[in-house]
Amino acid sequence: MKAQTKISEFLSFLIPVSSDGASLGRQGLQRLLLLRTFVTAASVLAVIVLQVFSQLEIPVAFIIYLIAGILLSVLIGYRRLAASNFISNFELFSHILVDVFFLIILLLNTGGASNPLISYLLVLLALTATLLPQTYVNVFSIGGILTYTSFLLLDLTSDHDMAMSPENEVMTFQLHLVGMWVIFLVSAILISVLITRMANAIKIRELNLAQARENELRNEQLVAIGTLSAGTAHALGTPLSTMAVLLTDLDNLNAEELRASDIKSDISLLKQQVTRCKNSLTQLIRYYNKDNPEEIENVSLATFADDIQDYIVNIHPASSIEFHIDDKSESVVTSNLSVKHAVINIIENAIKAAHSNVVVHFNITKESPFKFEISIKDDGPGIPKDVMEKLGEPFISIRKESMGLGIFLANAAIERLDGSIEMLNMKEGGALSIIRLPQPAL
Repeated sequence: MKAQTKISEFLSFLIPVSSDGASLGRQGLQRLLLLRTFVTAASVLAVIVLQVFSQLEIPVAFIIYLIAGILLSVLIGYRRLAASNFISNFELFSHILVDVFFLIILLLNTGGASNPLISYLLVLLALTATLLPQTYVNVFSIGGILTYTSFLLLDLTSDHDMAMSPENEVMTFQLHLVGMWVIFLVSAILISVLITRMANAIKIRELNLAQARENELRNEQLVAIGTLSAGTAHALGTPLSTMAVLLTDLDNLNAEELRASDIKSDISLLKQQVTRCKNSLTQLIRYYNKDNPEEIENVSLATFADDIQDYIVNIHPASSIEFHIDDKSESVVTSNLSVKHAVINIIENAIKAAHSNVVVHFNITKESPFKFEISIKDDGPGIPKDVMEKLGEPFISIRKESMGLGIFLANAAIERLDGSIEMLNMKEGGALSIIRLPQPAL
């Protein structure tokens, strides 16, 4: 078991599956150096077998120098791995070209296109396609075709001794068979070990991406619920305040004053406020239980503006609010419950900051691409500079009684529909908030 564990750890180092913080180029270089070492070892074994069991003359000195050069390149590659975690695509491609260089040198001295080792170009092409982007694959593919074609033309145009003895023919055929065996062995190892582990690495990455997408979706759902919760909190605040005032006034009355006064209107108002609170909570519960999923809907500009206006006027009857709707009231706009809560949230912030007046304008921009634009202007003191710099972050608020999540959640809801919120202070005083949403494709 310990031996198997050590072998597995060794293979994981040479042929890593997960990145563990290392770059993909680093992993690719590790695999390339492993393949280069294995091919060199297999070639040395084949040369020894031919030297012992065959009478074919082999340029031993040339082979030794070539193997020494290959081993030196492997040592340089591993030294590069030890020096840095990051290996760029261009550097990795350069290391692959080193293999091509050694292969060309070998082919020039051992038969050219008739040497079956020329098929090793396909192995390097497969490795390039696995490790590098399409541009590098195309360059290598074209270069490989040109290299093979050049060797073929060189063999066809060169003068050969047509009178070959039967013994030399047998030896040449034996060399060809050995070369084919080496290529098959390398290809089999490449497919069964390297390619398989690379495929496993791709599967692991796909699982990680799927998990990341799932986490992102879950976070979006939590933000959506948070936005609705913030809107619900705003919706509950005014009715609860109204009920608190009424109940305090009633509690201060003695028994005779209660009998003498007409409290039926107060009770009716209390029932209205309770109904509003109940409706607000019901919306949140229905969304949470998915009975009423928050789906994006396309509604007319007039309908959207009327919904916002009815809510604000009913909740803030004493506030001075002007609503203006663009002439294109029949234009279709994109909306959902979170967006409505976001708009209401920002309008209510303007109401609390304003001295006397708030103006809300619903508009479709004139320039392309057309956008649905909502501007909210108040005549308050404006947004302090220190708060303006941190707008959009959570827990940032001017009021001590606020949690500071309203703008943050409103911005999240608007951005989910590819919209934006812009806030600025006006020269004449007050603040201006502009919400922009894309127009739906009709």
